Amino acid sequence: MADEEQIIIIKKKGGHGGHHGGAWKVAYADFVTAMMALFIVLWLINASKPVQEAVGGYFRDPLGTAQKKGTGLGGAGQAAAAPVVKEDMAKLKEDLMNAMEALPNFDKLKKQIEMTITPEGLRIELMEDPQGTFFENGKAQPTASLQSLLKILAVEVGKIPNPISIEGHTDSKPYATTGNYSNWELSSDRANAARRLMQANGVGLGQVTQVRGFADQRLRKLDNPLDPANRRISLIVQYLEKTSNKNDDGKPAAAGDEQKPEEATPAKPSAGSPAEEPSPKTLTSPENSTKKQ
Repeated sequence: MADEEQIIIIKKKGGHGGHHGGAWKVAYADFVTAMMALFIVLWLINASKPVQEAVGGYFRDPLGTAQKKGTGLGGAGQAAAAPVVKEDMAKLKEDLMNAMEALPNFDKLKKQIEMTITPEGLRIELMEDPQGTFFENGKAQPTASLQSLLKILAVEVGKIPNPISIEGHTDSKPYATTGNYSNWELSSDRANAARRLMQANGVGLGQVTQVRGFADQRLRKLDNPLDPANRRISLIVQYLEKTSNKNDDGKPAAAGDEQKPEEATPAKPSAGSPAEEPSPKTLTSPENSTKKQ
């Protein structure tokens, strides 16, 4: 019997050139993330200013304790901060000084910053020098140094509900240009520029109660009316007084008497304080500027 032929069938398996892994997933995820960021930016560009401020405020202060933004539009936000009374002004002064020390050039600026506790509240004086650290001579545009300083003060002061007054002062040198623009308009415009900057960085819209321009009527250096220190911005954080539940005779209210919750009321300046002196030019917040075009 002849040998039977054996047929051997070899099957070849077709394959891919090895396992590709998941690298493509990472690249795809990066692409999707980049597209999402692009769409968010495009949305923010066309969003209203309050929405832009709220989103920016959230990333600067996620808890909403400084500017009360980010959580204010969509959530309950944080509890209102307690008002600073007269007895706590020294602590506020210390806190503000500590916050300003974070500025890179604070060592050069600290000699131009003076904080004093007055019958009206905590007065913060930002005094000019011959080089024009805070404003260029004759102009109302804040320099980078003043902007950095006011942003820090705005964040700290914006944490409390105390009202704020902003004053502008000049020296006695007449304004250089001819026409109706004078030191009165310049001092008012500088105070208003400080207000706008602070309200954009933490101070509430209703927190600024007065914007006042005094020209050269309240000189710091009376013996030298042209001294640069006369050119300054003054911020007054007014303290609040708490009214207690007492009868008219000063005794605690008896049981059954109508009880009223404690309220914070602005302190009344004592006689002779700057707030009671007549001001030929007073501006009220937020946009009542008398700058002449």
